[in-house]
Amino acid sequence: MATAVSAVDDVLSEYAGLEAQLADPELHNDQAAARRVAKRFAELGPVVKCYRELQQAQDDLEAARELADEDASFKEEAVRLELVVASLEEQLTDLLAPRDPHDGDDIVLEVKSGEGGEESALFAADLARMYTKYFDKLGWRVEVLDATESDMGGYKDISMSVKTREPSRDGVWSKMKFEGGVHRVQRVPVTESQGRIHTSAAGVFVFPEPEEVEEIEIDEKDIRIDVYRSSGKGGQGVNTTDSAVRITYLPTGLIVTCQNERSQLQNKIRAMQVLKARLQAIREEEAAAESASGRTDQVRTVDRSERIRTYNFPENRITDHRIGYKAHNLDQVLDGDMGELIDALVEADRKARIEAE
Repeated sequence: MATAVSAVDDVLSEYAGLEAQLADPELHNDQAAARRVAKRFAELGPVVKCYRELQQAQDDLEAARELADEDASFKEEAVRLELVVASLEEQLTDLLAPRDPHDGDDIVLEVKSGEGGEESALFAADLARMYTKYFDKLGWRVEVLDATESDMGGYKDISMSVKTREPSRDGVWSKMKFEGGVHRVQRVPVTESQGRIHTSAAGVFVFPEPEEVEEIEIDEKDIRIDVYRSSGKGGQGVNTTDSAVRITYLPTGLIVTCQNERSQLQNKIRAMQVLKARLQAIREEEAAAESASGRTDQVRTVDRSERIRTYNFPENRITDHRIGYKAHNLDQVLDGDMGELIDALVEADRKARIEAE
């Protein structure tokens, strides 16, 4: 308990300091600094709110117990408040527990078709639409960085940047970090004339995009920059100038592309930002893998045998194999109603973290 009290004191002190910074007009002359402070302020807000509610409930409980000797009706109130205090104490403990340092971050999400040819590309497009609809429901901002379409309107690959509109303790990463892996689909493809059910797969890769990427030195000789004509939306310059940019990180073969911005320079800057975020994520992943508690959650090859989730169209069933989740509402999930599934994954991760402590 002493440790918890000390942790709360630290949070209250930091929160007060951030509040003072936000009240200083000078801070807002630097938008990046202001957003960074506001983000941290938002992260600590729920802890401070819960602690203050707990203090009030404890004061009310003490008063109810004193009055219960004179008025029996306060005994019931005391019992109710005991439950409130216990609940708030549990919430506060949960809020103070170690959490993923990237939970408040935005993300870069990539969907790539795998085995299954055109059907896999169509499924990749289904996943991209599912995620986009989910993001829209939450009011998140989505920016398509690059996309390669297949002959039938699917996606060979698509990458997008996803950001919250306001700083939050639970950012995009906190909900989307569980989506990385192989997604398998079972259905009758539009190209199937015999009505047979086929299985194909698409890969989803999710990387945190922190407000500030740690200083990562990238030697110019380690990258190759190619420019080409943009094939997507971007204004009058599309298809008339080489505005799209592809950066290849030669030591690993990692490729980042961006064609969403209007100019080649803007696309280059954005692609470098994404490359640095990807390299930071890979370094953190490697460091975690070397530690006893580390694990690599996302697969690097799109193989039907390594799957995290199956989308069964004939039975309208979605199954997440990591937590044993199963529901017959695939049509709703594909329409962006992913809340129940995401919540189940978040809760399973929370319990695993508590058990690991």
